[in-house]
Amino acid sequence: MNLTRLIPSIALALTLLMPAQQALAASKEEIDAEVKEAIANFHHATSAGKELASKSRGMLVFPNVIKAGFGIGGEYGEGVLIVDGKTVGYYNIAAASIGFQLGAQARSEIILFMNDKVLNSFRNSEGWKAGVDGSVALATLGAGGAIDSNTAREPIIGFIFSNKGLMFNLSFEGSKITKIEK
Repeated sequence: MNLTRLIPSIALALTLLMPAQQALAASKEEIDAEVKEAIANFHHATSAGKELASKSRGMLVFPNVIKAGFGIGGEYGEGVLIVDGKTVGYYNIAAASIGFQLGAQARSEIILFMNDKVLNSFRNSEGWKAGVDGSVALATLGAGGAIDSNTAREPIIGFIFSNKGLMFNLSFEGSKITKIEK
C-alpha cells in the first residue's frame, strides 16, 4: 500500500481520537487510586523490581495504558511521577503505529529513573520521547525472578506488566510522555 495514500487516513484517525482522549481523561483521584494498585501489582510481580524502585530517584507510573489497532494503532494512558514517595506531577503517554495489528490490550508501565541526571532531564523536557530523549532498558526476569544485572545498571529502566505479571517482547520506543495539568 502506498504510504502517501495512508497518511490522510492516519491524520483522520488521530484527529478523531483526540476528543476521545480528552473525554476519557481521569481525575486526579482516579489516577492516584489506579497508581496505588499498579504499584502493589508491580511489587507482587517482581521483588527485584521493588528493590530497584526503592533505589530509583524517580518512578513514572502509568497504571492503565490502552493499546488498540486495526492496521493503524495507538496507545494512551495517564499516570504520575513519584519522587521521594510523593506525586510531583501528572503525565500522559501516547504513541501511534502502522503495520499489522488487530485488537486491544491494557497494561501497566513503570519507568524508573536511576540517577538525578536522567530524572532532571525528563522533568525539564517539554515532551519526552522514549528512544530519543532517553533510552529505556526494558527489564526482563531471569532465574529466580532476578533482573538481568546489565539492565539493573542502566540509568532508565522500564517495566511493562499486567495483573498477570511482567510482559515480554514489548517496547517503550516511540512513546511520547507529556506533563498534563490535573
